[in-house]
Amino acid sequence: MYKVMLVDDDYPVIELLSESICWGELGLRLMGTHENGESAWEHAQQEIPDILITDIGMPRMNGLELSARIKELRPGVRIAILSCHNEFQYAQQAMRLNVQDYLLKDALDPEDLVQLLCRFKESMDEENRAGWETSRIRQLFGETKELRKERSIKNFIHQPLLSPETWLAEAAEYGLFQPGEFCLPVIAYLEDYRHVKYRFSSDQTLHFAVSNVMNEVLDGMKPRGLYIGYNVKSSFLLFSYRPGLQGNIYAEAAAGLKILQSTLSKVLKVRMSFITGEGTGTPEGLKQQLNGLLNAEEQRFYLMPGDTVPRKSANSTPAVSNLFAHYDQAAAELREVLLGRNAQQARTVSDKWISLIREERYPPETVKDWTLKLLLDLKLKLHSLQFIRPAYSADTLHKEIVDIDSLPSLREWLDNHLESIVAAKGAGAGGSKRTEVTEACQYVSLRLGTRISLDEVADHLHLNASYFSRLFKKETGTTFIEYVTKLKMERAKELLDGTNSTVGEICEQLGYDNQSYFIKTFKVHAGVTPVEYRG
Repeated sequence: MYKVMLVDDDYPVIELLSESICWGELGLRLMGTHENGESAWEHAQQEIPDILITDIGMPRMNGLELSARIKELRPGVRIAILSCHNEFQYAQQAMRLNVQDYLLKDALDPEDLVQLLCRFKESMDEENRAGWETSRIRQLFGETKELRKERSIKNFIHQPLLSPETWLAEAAEYGLFQPGEFCLPVIAYLEDYRHVKYRFSSDQTLHFAVSNVMNEVLDGMKPRGLYIGYNVKSSFLLFSYRPGLQGNIYAEAAAGLKILQSTLSKVLKVRMSFITGEGTGTPEGLKQQLNGLLNAEEQRFYLMPGDTVPRKSANSTPAVSNLFAHYDQAAAELREVLLGRNAQQARTVSDKWISLIREERYPPETVKDWTLKLLLDLKLKLHSLQFIRPAYSADTLHKEIVDIDSLPSLREWLDNHLESIVAAKGAGAGGSKRTEVTEACQYVSLRLGTRISLDEVADHLHLNASYFSRLFKKETGTTFIEYVTKLKMERAKELLDGTNSTVGEICEQLGYDNQSYFIKTFKVHAGVTPVEYRG
């Protein structure tokens, strides 16, 4: 008898499904119902389900993370996602991660779930008859082939090409350089990595999801394309073509890249940007092009999200002025608006300087050094005026900025820190004498667009979660979850007042997967719904 786990933070849904379905008659056993992912995960480690039915947006651990963890314990687990209409893209993402099906909550009929459960049982029965090991071997073979392809291209890029003929024979396995064909290489950049990674349980899951979508879209595309993962933030596309007068490979590849961008955006809510190399008919030429694309850091830094551009030669547009000559003016302007505690004016000032940087195209390392010095000096100056407490060390900020590879990401990082400075005093971040609590408040204010758990922050502070929870309550007079909710709801008010974003968009911007839950939480905090507040 197959075991079923049901997880949803909406109790009426759990009650409806658990009581209206005759589990035993289906050859199934309902092993447990849970109202959050963390509780389900604790139970799953003791008794692994064969079938998981889970909501997406839940406190303490969302459904996608729960699914990924259970799949590590039992790769053949059947998973169905319960979702709302506003979570449709998340449901699609789940399907790409090998989740078998999804059900819309607002049109939920227990009979639909019964039919789905029957399909799950039939497929598991069939697997048992055919032999699970055979099925798993096929899956592992597919994964191994993908890894071998990535390793082969990395070796090709970074190791000496001793025998082009030998490599051509290896490349033929992936369809490269067939007789009469050339190859056009493209490097693909994952945008908003610092945000995207929070929506996936791990870099491995993110890499797997993007690879699945890319390969599916490329299958049957003309020109023929090969996807190769390089690292979690960048990858390669190799388009094969026959040179001639009838076609323009650059135009055809650009059209294919637009399709890839659109699909990734719709399915995974992921944005990609591209830099294209030049077509080549030899392994030596391809190796040179791939290395040139990897070394295009400055062009990548100034790439706008969603751009597709040809690779430029290095230092083709050098800066003609010294960025640090503007340092004192920038610091004075930002210090003035921060003392006035005006986040909107701080963003306006930072936009002005980011625009100058983009126009002059200063070297990326110079820009990051300038920005880091600016932020550290602002924090030090405002601390000396007892405006904020220094929650983030220079080492922490340096580690954050090193990982930033584009000007749009740097701009967002700077704006987040400026907003956190403004929010610190009003939210009580500077009121605690304990640096751990101050840093926790700072950590939260920088990540209002993501799901933030107590365990996550305790781990960041290298503290036991229970101890941190007690410490935070003692120092602030409120629980950590209440504090996070308060900041998010205050930010929601700002977005409702100052933007034209819909309630659904604001819900998403603040890291909520479930719009109904967001509306309910806002009403508890503000006394009215978001629509009523705006009206």
